[in-house]
Amino acid sequence: MVNDQIVAREIRDRRVIDAMLKIPRHIFVQEAFAAQAYSDKALPIGEKQTISQPYIVALMTEKLALTGTEKVLEIGTGSGYQTALLATLADRVYSAERIRPLALQARKCLDSLKLFNVQLRINDSEGSPIGWEEEAPFDAIIVTAGAPEVPSILIDQLAPGGRLVIPVGTGTDQQLITITKDENGELQQELSVFCRFVPLIGKQGWQS
Repeated sequence: MVNDQIVAREIRDRRVIDAMLKIPRHIFVQEAFAAQAYSDKALPIGEKQTISQPYIVALMTEKLALTGTEKVLEIGTGSGYQTALLATLADRVYSAERIRPLALQARKCLDSLKLFNVQLRINDSEGSPIGWEEEAPFDAIIVTAGAPEVPSILIDQLAPGGRLVIPVGTGTDQQLITITKDENGELQQELSVFCRFVPLIGKQGWQS
């Protein structure tokens, strides 16, 4: 998977590559799809959610430019696979998930890998704000669901010098955007590949 889908498609961050070699993707998918765990496609994980294709996971992770010292916020724990990579690459990870069964299953997977530097939060109440304001600011933020626009509430939670990676577009088709906040709070935006994520639900996201 890593050689054919990640390295061959010009993912160059050695730390990202090594993390993807280390974290077993098959434990994060349903047993019925275990044989497809290392194929380059998204797979259902229940609750109408998916685990993203490996290349997109690698690309989004690379764009965070993690060095190992960061405090990272993840919006959308899902299966926990992206969370596990972040936990391997950063100092601390705060991951928010709105679907309780997914969060509980992800916790089991993370614990089985002894990734104890992850705090999980379940935002399952209607209208819950996006993010984790009381733990802000974050050095990096990654959103694993498509938003109609970049949520200002997440920009506010991003530390100076930090990066936010998020898919933005319609409910079914988005483009990956990387927002960098400089030390003066000024923002720079980089557009990347087109992609398709499940909708981001909540304030400044889509309505459920």
